[in-house]
Amino acid sequence: MITFINFYLIPGVVLGCIYALGAIGVSLTFGILRFANFAHGDIMTFGVYITLTLVLLTGAHPLLVAPVAMALTALLAVAIDRLFYRPFRSSPAIMLMIASLGMMLMIRSVVRFIWGVQLQSLVRGIEQPLAWLEPLRLLPKHLLIITGAVVLMVAVHLLLTRTKIGKAMRATSDNAELARVCGIDTETVIRMTWILGSVLAVAAGVFLAIDTHVETMMGFRLLVPMFAAAILGGIGKPYGAVAGGLVIGIVEELSAYPWIGTEPLLSPSYKAGVAFTIMVAMLIWRPQGLLHGRRF
Repeated sequence: MITFINFYLIPGVVLGCIYALGAIGVSLTFGILRFANFAHGDIMTFGVYITLTLVLLTGAHPLLVAPVAMALTALLAVAIDRLFYRPFRSSPAIMLMIASLGMMLMIRSVVRFIWGVQLQSLVRGIEQPLAWLEPLRLLPKHLLIITGAVVLMVAVHLLLTRTKIGKAMRATSDNAELARVCGIDTETVIRMTWILGSVLAVAAGVFLAIDTHVETMMGFRLLVPMFAAAILGGIGKPYGAVAGGLVIGIVEELSAYPWIGTEPLLSPSYKAGVAFTIMVAMLIWRPQGLLHGRRF
C-alpha cells in the first residue's frame, strides 16, 4: 500500500496540480473569449525560459524570480491579444483557433532561436525525501508544488468571488453581451483573463520544470492534458478545471500501476494517451463536462 501511495498516488497529485493550474487558463480563455487557445502551452514555455534566464543571472530560487517572469509573460499575452486576436474577435471562432495555432508555432520558434533546444534544469542536485514524513516518500519539491498550487487556486477563488474584476469575469463568461449592456468594461475583463491565464500557465510550467527539466516542447506536451482537464471539469468553469486536472493527473499515474499481475497496466509511454482518451470520451458522452460548462 505504501508503495502505491509513494510512487503512484503522490506523483499523480503533483502532476494533477500542474495540470489544474494550466487548465484554469484554458477554461477562462474559452469561457470569456469563446475560442480554444492552442498557444497556451507555448506561452507557458516562454515564461519558464524567462524564469530560467533570471535564475542563471541571479542564482536565486526559481520561485523567487517567477513573479518577474509572470509579469513579462502577461505583457506578452496581452500584446498578442491586441495585435493578433483582437482583429478577429468578431470573426467565427475557427479564425481565432487558426490564429492561435500560428501563434503557437511563432512563440516556439522564438524560444528555440533565443534559448536553443537542449535540456536544462531549473534546480540542480538530488533531493532526499522528507524524513519526518516516513514512511511516506515525499520530496521537498513535491511538497512545494502541492502547497504552491493550493495557494494559487485559493487566490483564484478569492479573485473570482471577492473582487469586482472577478465578478465581472464571471458575468462576462455567462453572457458577454448582457455584461456589456450592464456597463461592464469587457475589454478590461479580457485583459485580466489573459493576465490571469498566463500567470497560472507560468506557475504550472515552473512547477513542472522544478519537478523535471526545461525544454522547448514542455508546454506543447501539456496542451492535451490541460484541454482534457478543462473539458472534463466543464469549459468555462475554473473550479471544474481544478477537479479535472487532479483527475487527469492521478488517472495518468495510476494507469501505470500493476493492477493485474506484476506488470504495469499500461506502459508509462502511453500516459499522454490516457488524457486524450478521457478528453475524447467526454466530448462524445458529456461535452458540457462535470460542472455543466460550455460545449465546443
